[in-house]
Amino acid sequence: MTKDQRKKLLILMINMFIAVGSFGIIIPILPAYLVSIGQGGTAAGLIIAIFAGAQLLMSPIGGRWTDRFGRRLMIIYGLGGLALSMFVFYFSDSIGVLYLSRAIGGVGAALLIPAIFAYVADITTMDQRAKGNSFISAAMSLGIVVGPGIGGFLADFGLKMPLLVSALVGLAAVIFSAFLLEESMDTKIDVSAEKPEPMVKEIAQSFSKPYFIPLIITLVMSFGLMAYESVLGLYVDNVFGASPKDIAILVTSTGIVAVVIQLFAVDWIVRRFGEAVVLNIFLGLAAFGFLLSIFVPSYIMFFGVTMIIFLSTSILRPVLTTLISKLAGNEQGFAMGMNNAYMSIGNVLGPLLAGLLFDVHIIYPFILGLIVLLITMFISMKWKGSQ
Repeated sequence: MTKDQRKKLLILMINMFIAVGSFGIIIPILPAYLVSIGQGGTAAGLIIAIFAGAQLLMSPIGGRWTDRFGRRLMIIYGLGGLALSMFVFYFSDSIGVLYLSRAIGGVGAALLIPAIFAYVADITTMDQRAKGNSFISAAMSLGIVVGPGIGGFLADFGLKMPLLVSALVGLAAVIFSAFLLEESMDTKIDVSAEKPEPMVKEIAQSFSKPYFIPLIITLVMSFGLMAYESVLGLYVDNVFGASPKDIAILVTSTGIVAVVIQLFAVDWIVRRFGEAVVLNIFLGLAAFGFLLSIFVPSYIMFFGVTMIIFLSTSILRPVLTTLISKLAGNEQGFAMGMNNAYMSIGNVLGPLLAGLLFDVHIIYPFILGLIVLLITMFISMKWKGSQ
């Protein structure tokens, strides 16, 4: 990559890290904060669902706007929405306003994420795209890992201090991007005369796209991963008697592995085997991890199985994004908006179904994940054959 490409990728990575970290930074303070305003588990679940739901509803529109108005503007607006959501959260003690802040944050993420991946597609060649997307995915993984740690540290200075710092950092990112980030599109796609389509119709349009199957796999991967993550702490606590420290080490370690893999291994793996082959191999590996998680007898072994699942998904995420981007042609904004929308559907449905199944039987969420992944792997193999 050229020096200019690396500079632009670095700016995008910083923006993605800030965006993902701003959500993770509230995780350590959320239980105590909800207790302080007389709320509990239902509110905690709604905070996740509202953010993902708003992101889902706005993602197709965000993708269209990315093609119409340019990547730079949507990145700036998306960062602004995330910063605004944190300011609203910080200055309120009302649960209704808290829900509003999460909805604003979801809209911001829907504008930001498709624009960032479309920007990567603009500035990279086909051969470079997997590497560029893996760098952005690594920034996402690093935000997931570092965000909660920063939030826990800042909470020592006051329960709401992480919110204020997150809002100020987000505002700084807006100013930083406004001055340093150049537009990546040579010519904007003229969609000004088009009437905005309803989200359901936008998603229906994606059924006929050449990247529809990778979109479905994106949904399934997000569904499985969020379902797994949502019951992970409860499962190891109930089955192995794991402490909060054990759970924190588990989540942090898997996150660090994801960052290292995405930074240093994804590009080589894709160049060596190709996206389609890598897709099937690591879907199979993730399914194998879900199978093992049903039978492992100790926390240490479960730790290893969780590492397998997170390693697989850390490779699948940038590979899927790259595959969709390569098949999208000049519809980068729309394709990345759909990618975000399908991922959001998985993020909403995964925790909801996993929570319901967990209450029926503790092992059912893992069985569901295994079945869904096996079906998806079969579809992926058939799709590869048709290609």
